[in-house]
Amino acid sequence: MSSMATMENKQNHKQVWLWTKSKQVMTASVERGWNTFIFSEKDRELSKDWSSIALINPLFIGDGELLDSDGKRVASFCEVSSPQQLQQFQPSVQQAENVIMSLLDWQVIPAENLVAAFQGSEKTVFSVAKCHFEAQVFLEALEQGLGGVVLKVEDVVAVVKLKGYLDRRNDSTNLLSLTKATITKVQVAGMGDRVCVDLCSLMRPGDGLLVGSFARGLFLVHSECLESNYIASRPFRVNAGPVHAYVAVPGGKTCYLSELQAGREVIVVSQNGQQRTAIVGRVKIESRPLILVEAKVYEENLDNGSTYSIPLQNAETVGLVCPFRDDELKKTVIPVTSLKIGDEVQLRVQGGARHTGIEIQEFIIEK
Repeated sequence: MSSMATMENKQNHKQVWLWTKSKQVMTASVERGWNTFIFSEKDRELSKDWSSIALINPLFIGDGELLDSDGKRVASFCEVSSPQQLQQFQPSVQQAENVIMSLLDWQVIPAENLVAAFQGSEKTVFSVAKCHFEAQVFLEALEQGLGGVVLKVEDVVAVVKLKGYLDRRNDSTNLLSLTKATITKVQVAGMGDRVCVDLCSLMRPGDGLLVGSFARGLFLVHSECLESNYIASRPFRVNAGPVHAYVAVPGGKTCYLSELQAGREVIVVSQNGQQRTAIVGRVKIESRPLILVEAKVYEENLDNGSTYSIPLQNAETVGLVCPFRDDELKKTVIPVTSLKIGDEVQLRVQGGARHTGIEIQEFIIEK
């Protein structure tokens, strides 16, 4: 495996081990696919008890090492109590394949120092986290993050929240299937309350949010990252649509644009379907003139396709992302002020009915 492939594998497959005496935490962890648990030597009876009710992988701490049930070394264990001690800590051949660090004085900067110290190492580095927030910081430090965390908690909530975070993170490694749709109507619609979504991260050409009047068909609305003669580039912003429209959020869900607020997560999608999560920093709702855009997705061998729509602000800086093409005719975005019947745009077609943003199976007509 190449070094690049190894790095991508470590980034996409973070490990979680548990250090707890709570049977509820153990049960919740096993249910979520985490079955490696750390015990002290005096808790061997507890490990036997749990092994009788669940398939777990018990590890035992002893003399700076973690040993499995057969006494084989699985990980090296080290406690760090000062910045000087952390600065001196480096990968070595004496360490096991897995290295667990316990930072007694937990701070964000030491987490970053750990990532930097082991960058390029073949070892998988864990750090002990005492809550889901600490765990998330370790997994994100310097973007690459550590290879895993040891979640040392007695609270089931921490397990649930960390699993939710990792599920959202893993979603972003998958390509979304986008569909080519043909514009069938562009019509002035009058005034309406539209929503500008400002994110805590920057977007590139081709990036946008999935927005639509119907959850079954979401348009890829482009960000304001492109230079314009009319206004300065704002690569953190998407002029997304009216307050009633749906927007895609992590977990395969949607919410109304009017429900977004600072701290909420949304999905940023690129022209080729690559997705990632981003945090909303600000939402601006203002009354502006709107254009109603309708598009159809034509099924093979059928003349009539499914129609989807979205009202958007009538402004040159608002645009829809075009279908991805890997050739010299490649185009990224069409401003709504230049849209015409027959133009092609990107659409996310998915299930129809929604209840509180979650897809459900029921009869529904939207028009």
